[in-house]
Amino acid sequence: MEETTISSLKQGKNLRESLAFLSENTTGKIVFSTSFGIEDQLITDAIFAQNLDNVEVFTLDTGRLFPETYATWDKTLLHYGKKIKTYYPEQNHLERFVEEQGINAFYGSTELRKQCCHIRKVEPLQRALNGATVWITGLRAEHSANRNNLEIVQWDAQYQLYKYNPLLHWTTEEVKNYAEKNGIPYNILHDKGFVSIGCAPCTRAIKEGDDFRAGRWWWEETSKKECGLHQ
Repeated sequence: MEETTISSLKQGKNLRESLAFLSENTTGKIVFSTSFGIEDQLITDAIFAQNLDNVEVFTLDTGRLFPETYATWDKTLLHYGKKIKTYYPEQNHLERFVEEQGINAFYGSTELRKQCCHIRKVEPLQRALNGATVWITGLRAEHSANRNNLEIVQWDAQYQLYKYNPLLHWTTEEVKNYAEKNGIPYNILHDKGFVSIGCAPCTRAIKEGDDFRAGRWWWEETSKKECGLHQ
């Protein structure tokens, strides 16, 4: 990605303008990863509504998602009439892990939870990002203290590509208002206290005043909880 393109994206155009600019001014493969959370739905809308066909929208189906997430996925396909590429865990790795450790092994220790996340999320993501130049994400700084030092555009050494975080400095209220104003379908779990929505066994609603990540892997004592997708 050229420095002039990076500089322009960092200036903070509105969401649709930013993604259209990225699409028009980037050579190489552009991908966007959606987990069907409300932030991702805003980005999906900007891509699909503008027919930015050189941006590949993909998702990771871990096999343990909420029914509401699958419903949002289906509603999104019907709403936009577009395709979303899906990546699944490698069959043999997942079967061996479940056989050796059990179906809910992630409750046993942080190490086992991270192994599960790696098989169900990280390895499929590595395949999805193979050959990509730019990875668009729905990351927001509010979601985790680990993300306060992120930049709107930054080089990701782990995956050897540029990561673009167009919603990084948006507030929760701004995200919700944008979705409502533009009639964007979103996961109804957000109306039930779920802020960050991942796998069903590992996610729960939070109470007012709780940390944003309190609903993820709540049985772990550490406050710095990530699944390995974003370092």
